[in-house]
Amino acid sequence: MVRSDGEAMRTWRATGGTASARSRERFLQGEPVDSGVRKSILDSWQRSRFLGLSPDQADLPFREDFDRDGRLVRASGPVLDRLQSMFAGSAMNISVADASGTVLLRRFGEADLARSLPAIQRVPGFVFAERFAATNGIGLALAERQLIRVHGAEHFAERSQGSACRAIPVRDPLSGRIEGVLCLGYPRSAEDPALVTVIRKAAQAIERRLLEQSSARERALLGTYLSTCGDAAAGVQQGVGVDELARELRPRDQALLMEKATELISGGQRAAVDVSLSDGRSVTLVSRPMTSASGVEGIAIEALFRGPPPRQALPVPLRVDGLLGPPGPLGPHAEPAGSTVVAPSASYAPVAPAAGHHSATPLPRRLPDAASGTPLLGHLPDAASGQVPTGGQVPTSGHGPTDGQGVVAAGTAADATDSPGGVMAAATAADATDGHPESQPPARGLVLVGEPHVGTYALAARRRLELLSEASARIGTTLDVRRTAQELAETVVPALADFVTIDLPDAVLRGEESPDPGGDLRRTVVHGIRDDVPFRPVGKRVEFGPTTPQLRCLTSGQAVLEPDLKAAAGWLTQDPEHTEQLLTHVHSLIAVPLVARGVVLGVAAFYCSHGSTPFGDDDRALAHELATRAALSMDNARRYTRERNMVLALQRSLLPQGLPDQEAVEVAHRYLPAESDVGGDWYDVIPLSGTRIGLFVGDVVGHGMHSAATMGRLRTAARSFAELDFPPDEVLTHLDNVVGRLDREDPAADGVGIIGATCLYAIYDPTSQQCVLARAGHPPPALVRPDGTVSFPDLPAGPPLGLGGLPFETAEIHLPENSQLVLYTDGLIEDRNRDIDESLDRLRKALAHPERTPEETCEAVLDLVAPAHPADDLALLVARTHALDLHRIAHWDLPADPALVSDVRAAAVRQLADWGLDEAAFVAELLLSELITNAIRHGSGPIRVRLLHGPSLICEVYDTSSTAPHLRRAATTDEGGRGLFLVAQLAQSWGTRYTPEGKVIWAECGIDGA
Repeated sequence: MVRSDGEAMRTWRATGGTASARSRERFLQGEPVDSGVRKSILDSWQRSRFLGLSPDQADLPFREDFDRDGRLVRASGPVLDRLQSMFAGSAMNISVADASGTVLLRRFGEADLARSLPAIQRVPGFVFAERFAATNGIGLALAERQLIRVHGAEHFAERSQGSACRAIPVRDPLSGRIEGVLCLGYPRSAEDPALVTVIRKAAQAIERRLLEQSSARERALLGTYLSTCGDAAAGVQQGVGVDELARELRPRDQALLMEKATELISGGQRAAVDVSLSDGRSVTLVSRPMTSASGVEGIAIEALFRGPPPRQALPVPLRVDGLLGPPGPLGPHAEPAGSTVVAPSASYAPVAPAAGHHSATPLPRRLPDAASGTPLLGHLPDAASGQVPTGGQVPTSGHGPTDGQGVVAAGTAADATDSPGGVMAAATAADATDGHPESQPPARGLVLVGEPHVGTYALAARRRLELLSEASARIGTTLDVRRTAQELAETVVPALADFVTIDLPDAVLRGEESPDPGGDLRRTVVHGIRDDVPFRPVGKRVEFGPTTPQLRCLTSGQAVLEPDLKAAAGWLTQDPEHTEQLLTHVHSLIAVPLVARGVVLGVAAFYCSHGSTPFGDDDRALAHELATRAALSMDNARRYTRERNMVLALQRSLLPQGLPDQEAVEVAHRYLPAESDVGGDWYDVIPLSGTRIGLFVGDVVGHGMHSAATMGRLRTAARSFAELDFPPDEVLTHLDNVVGRLDREDPAADGVGIIGATCLYAIYDPTSQQCVLARAGHPPPALVRPDGTVSFPDLPAGPPLGLGGLPFETAEIHLPENSQLVLYTDGLIEDRNRDIDESLDRLRKALAHPERTPEETCEAVLDLVAPAHPADDLALLVARTHALDLHRIAHWDLPADPALVSDVRAAAVRQLADWGLDEAAFVAELLLSELITNAIRHGSGPIRVRLLHGPSLICEVYDTSSTAPHLRRAATTDEGGRGLFLVAQLAQSWGTRYTPEGKVIWAECGIDGA
């Protein structure tokens, strides 16, 4: 431990951990912590608190699925067995964990020691990573990536206050990655500095056994590099692998360095390349050709760092003797045999000598010899002789300089003695300075070693994996078959092929399955590095003969490779003239079927042009994998297209199929479904009595089949209520009840409303040019007056349909002739890319042209206002108003006096004669006589009679009574009750509508032939 003033603090002897305990208590209480706590410990405490861990937390995750026979387990088992025999009878527990903190192996010096541990920690499988167990040896070694010591109260957890541990990362010598952690745990009072050497050498033994699991060629090149790098004598340190850089470099920078290094190895010659990192630093990669004694030729890639270099690798002893087995294949005097792309571990790199020490030499791959008699924990028997050495000193092995007290010089100042009695310093540089020595960090490090042809394969494999990864991200971004096919072509050009053609059946493009995918193909995509290659254009039907690669791949279901198209007889005979033209541009082909879920979707053809390497088997496998992934996305799009077409067909079948004949308004309409799915938007035009017209527009919340079906039910109900001549507010009240009933009847509702809808209903009367409107949570209409003024009438909003219990209000506005009333749903004006006020401004500009017809207005609104990629469907209804000529309207007011009926009949006959409707006079006279008599007999107050000459003749009788007439069939003996029956027989239609003052009974008769 080091204070801020630099003075070393010995905390491994009988301090009891009191200083750390006080610091820990202050930290847990949120108080400032003094400088007596090592930075690595304090950082770990802070991370533990940030993760929300509690000091008394005891639960740890347990993994059943860890690999019980993995490389690290096989390499560590014998080493842990030897350590167990060395520590037999002591309170030592030995663990090996993987890089995620999962304990793979456990050994105990005393068998009874396991009983004192929590049950979950007695067997391998529990996870001791820092994010679960807080500050501990395994977790901190993974976080700090170096040898660490955690003592007493430095542990975050209460259960570990009486313990101490040392842990060191175990690296793969070839890749440089941390494969796991070796940890020695023991009572706090049993701290011994000799454990530093033991755990280092044990870790090296495990790493050596990992190395032995690799090939001889791999070991040969690594050994050659280590034995030939002579720059250490000149003070240049080496051995920083990419994994060591991980502490400083971002992942994308690491990947960039590895990719550039692999490219240099595949080049097979001396070269250098500058790599700019994302943090502003620059790294120069230098390739060094070399040949091992066994004849293996390879390339070593070294990194020269500019700017602040990464942290220094851990120092290790210059020379050590073997403890756990015979010398490995990478001893300083033994030439290993073997090679592939490798990155050495930092712990295997030669280091610069400390002052007064021997020159640096390549590290042997050995642990301390058992004969050295190193005492462990102060009272353990010698591993070889079984005797306990006397005194508190550690005998020297006889290799390397000593400090005068019989200990091995470690080769750096970090290994200098720092304890009474002349024992070796246990803290080392890692303990004293948290792994940040004050010496100059390395300026050069080994990144990769490998053979050129292996590098070429590795580079190709990396690029194939990158292409597959890119394909996963780029293909299938939409649910459109054509777009997915285009994404496949854009992904593989030029990474795999120079040109791509994709042919799909028409049925697949429509969302269906093709009954004959080989004979119903249409060119869907042509994509390449140039546009001058004479492939058949997009949209043209293509036919392939039975011997062509395309049809052969469709028949077999496998990719077909034609490395040389000049020798592909089946391809050449398909269309000699066309293939001859293509041969001037391309020379190699891979035909791949597009098959997903057993459905043949089409065929993709990959071409490479002259000057490119012909396709091989690896390219065929890659093309097949890419096509398979794309086919799955295309099939998803096809199935979506089919379902969307079905819902869209249902939606359109539920919308009006045509507009009724009427003279009140000139109407145009549009329906535009959303890109992703259809919804429940709808509109309707309903002729009403008295030449009036009803205009509906509505929106059911949601998308899909359910919304479309609900829309159909709601529109049918709305038409029924409108044809009963209810005013707009009453129609909306009835629709509100319908929506509430649909909610209650829906089995998925579970008592909670799931259906919502908005609606706007307008009734226009051409005789008075008045329009009555009401809305239920719907956007207000737009009104375009004849002078071009555009406004949005302020109508009472009303609640959406389905809430129930709230009233709806109407508003009445005057619409001069040739005004335009524009009704729409919210899909027209709501767009995630713009504000609704901007949409309304665009709508106002699009409507400010009163000279346009309703059809032209619809087109202008969709062009200028509708979103480019609508997320919601929209309905648009434009109605240009007309007025009924006053000369075609006749009315008479009379009191309720039966004697005046004949006078009104006579006046009506004269009016019909003036209109040229003499042939309709007889029927009209009978209808008026019955209706007026009925009003006088059963009604009250003054009576008004009106005749309207439109497409038909309409007779209306107004009275102040709200009593509705009832049609009944009179018996043969009845003296009355036949009046309305005669009206029903003579008129085309008849009915009653209510007004604020009473009611109107009306009858309509035809004027054909008049």
